[in-house]
Amino acid sequence: MVVVVLSVTPERLRGVLTRWLVEVSVGVYVGHLPARVREHLWLRILEDVGRGRALMVWSRQGEQRLDFRTHNHAWGDSRYRRHHADAPTDCRVPSDPYEQGSGPRATSNGSSSIGS
Repeated sequence: MVVVVLSVTPERLRGVLTRWLVEVSVGVYVGHLPARVREHLWLRILEDVGRGRALMVWSRQGEQRLDFRTHNHAWGDSRYRRHHADAPTDCRVPSDPYEQGSGPRATSNGSSSIGS
């Protein structure tokens, strides 16, 4: 299964997506696609999205049984970080002290320096 969420995008992109997916709500598209078509569709989204936002979620093998891509979307914002590439996706939003550099820092092995 594939889910695409678009916002602030050109009308022509909606037309492209409705050839392959069902628009279940404004800007939300759902359907089943082979991986090759999904990859082609993502490249087309990137070509046409302009300054808009795009999020694609699809089912895959693994513990969480899903994966996602983003373009100009909150999940792709630098405030959000995807941790542990080979483990389940764990997106965390650091608090302001961490962003300012005054909070605990992660060590090279990924553990926190709190209490060290």
